[in-house]
Amino acid sequence: MIDQRLFEEFRDVGRDIYVGGMTSSHGGNVSVRVGKRIIIKRRGAQLGRLKPSDFVTTILNGEDSGVTLASSELIVHRAIFQKTNALAIVHCHPPTAVALSLTRDEIVPIDNECSYLLHRIPVLSAEYSSGSPQMAAIVSDALREYKLIMLRGHGVFAIGQTLDEALQWVSAFEMGCNIIYKVETLGSKLIEFRKHSESYSSW
Repeated sequence: MIDQRLFEEFRDVGRDIYVGGMTSSHGGNVSVRVGKRIIIKRRGAQLGRLKPSDFVTTILNGEDSGVTLASSELIVHRAIFQKTNALAIVHCHPPTAVALSLTRDEIVPIDNECSYLLHRIPVLSAEYSSGSPQMAAIVSDALREYKLIMLRGHGVFAIGQTLDEALQWVSAFEMGCNIIYKVETLGSKLIEFRKHSESYSSW
């Protein structure tokens, strides 16, 4: 069993991701690093209905019995924790962000909040995009430089010092993607309101 306060953070963040329409019922996963161990959602658990029994504790390096029950993305979470200073990871499948990832190689927000928080989000591709070593290497390397990255056709990985911080990046990103989609659907010329916005795509 995990600490009650930590469980409540997992539960609340998982619920907010699902209720916010940022993943399907059983999609996505969340994890935290505690010393040399990882606590991660178990395979098949519903993100919007998490229970204390839905978490697996496993070692950061090496193999143990927790591996068999952990999320299929454990290999990616391990690589991220090994290569960055993150203490928390949120992975989910926000639909508008996924749709935009199929049409471009980077997503540059046009709204104020997402521009300020994220500037530019790279869209990465992996031939095998569900818990593969290739995916783990690509995602973890990119998160050395970014708070959040988009895996084409799959979903986002966001890092933070807390789950709530990682959730903030994901939520702002999906909102930013929704705004891009709506503006492009309108078909009107974008009226720029930000100073130095031309530099955002090179950040």
